[in-house]
Amino acid sequence: MATQKKIPMRQCMGCREMKPKRELIRVVRGPEGGVSLDMKGKVPGRGAYLCPDPACLKRARKTGAIGRVLETEIPSAVYDALEARLQKEAEGG
Repeated sequence: MATQKKIPMRQCMGCREMKPKRELIRVVRGPEGGVSLDMKGKVPGRGAYLCPDPACLKRARKTGAIGRVLETEIPSAVYDALEARLQKEAEGG
């Protein structure tokens, strides 16, 4: 009898749905306090997750959910990078 490996689940800060961690984009506040995107899920620090959906990003930005989870102010450059990444994915990049 083979045991199935447990899939790590995380909550999207936009739609608040639980989804597999690998399907989400991680925004991380590093040990020095800097906020950045973590594409590989390996950067040390506190993370917040988002669906690769512009509507979720818009909702999370409006409610300030990412900043609340990371306990810091989110620079607009991070939101811009997220938007650019979502745009690239939407275009099939």
